[in-house]
Amino acid sequence: MTHGKTHGNTTTGGTTGPDTDAAPEFPVEPIRALLLEQFGVIDELLADVHGDTWYTPTSLPGWTVKDITAHLIGTESMLAGIEAPHVEIDVHALGHVRNEIGAFNERWIESLRGTPGDEVLARYREIVARRREQLGAMTQKDFDEPAMTPVGQATYGRFMRIRVFDCWMHELDLRDALGVPGDEGGARAELAAAEIFGALAYVVGKRGKAPDGARITFELSGPLARTLHVEVDGRAAVVPALSGPATSTVAMDSRLFVRLAGGRTHAFDRLDEITLGGDTTVGRRIVDHLAFTI
Repeated sequence: MTHGKTHGNTTTGGTTGPDTDAAPEFPVEPIRALLLEQFGVIDELLADVHGDTWYTPTSLPGWTVKDITAHLIGTESMLAGIEAPHVEIDVHALGHVRNEIGAFNERWIESLRGTPGDEVLARYREIVARRREQLGAMTQKDFDEPAMTPVGQATYGRFMRIRVFDCWMHELDLRDALGVPGDEGGARAELAAAEIFGALAYVVGKRGKAPDGARITFELSGPLARTLHVEVDGRAAVVPALSGPATSTVAMDSRLFVRLAGGRTHAFDRLDEITLGGDTTVGRRIVDHLAFTI
């Protein structure tokens, strides 16, 4: 739930099928361990925030560093069974609130608006401690249980992978706002980025409107370097290899790619960092619509 946004049409589901010997689609490990690690990384970032720095604007409209922290508190509180607080303002009237998830987020942010940053950090640590205890007691069976998630009906395990994605994206938001770079690679990044890469066919076919017969190759450099192929044959699908030469190619650093996918920046502001080949009209339309959160 990034800034009150919901994912696009990504794949949902629980385990891989009725074969109980099959590996679970969303295994309790490493998802739990990486989520707990992500909580700790954010704590380390926030531990160095003091005074007016809490009010540093971020790339998310209307949100400061403190507001992102309040949002994280709110989501984990909801998962811990704590109801959203009542607030006096109509959060639906805020310009950046587009749906009920956004309204939920703003209730928590508004409820902590007058709370000093160090107290907000203490609240974050309290709810994380509670969630560590809850998650620590969970089994694979718990992760396989049906659950309503930001992408609709799925499983609790899927929700927790989305939590890794959401928290990781907010880590990047905090780093960008505070000027504290990170490596943006490794196990947490790979698990989080699985949500982005899982939405690529939707982004190319539905949002980018790649025509039937299009074959698109993405070349990502940087910490999440990889080559990704999408082919449109009736509908768009990520494929291990194209059936013919790419009709469009898109190359950029993965750090830019994840920010475009998360709606943190816009391609028209970063065109000098993107290389398009083949049918550049299709390629440009795709990069202009890479955001898979709405």
